[in-house]
Amino acid sequence: MAYDPGAIDATLAAAVGDEPALIAELRGAFLDSARRGLDGLENAKDAEAWQAAAFRLKGLAASFGAVRLMTLATEAAAMPVQDMLVMRKLRRAVERL
Repeated sequence: MAYDPGAIDATLAAAVGDEPALIAELRGAFLDSARRGLDGLENAKDAEAWQAAAFRLKGLAASFGAVRLMTLATEAAAMPVQDMLVMRKLRRAVERL
């Protein structure tokens, strides 16, 4: 799956118009939330908490048009708690945002 670096900015521009400062602020808030989503996965103690954190991250990604992150979060929800491979993929996807 290809990564489209402009998808998030396009989604934000569609929502707020041509306001570069506001787009940058919202993008920063999205990245902070995505990092907190990763923290939620890393701190999950059981399958229920893991799955809930994965679905929260998926919802966040969907809201901002981050398709790759959304797909990985969906994958994470079906994986065992603290699956190292999926966590690496998720971290990499967030870093690329």
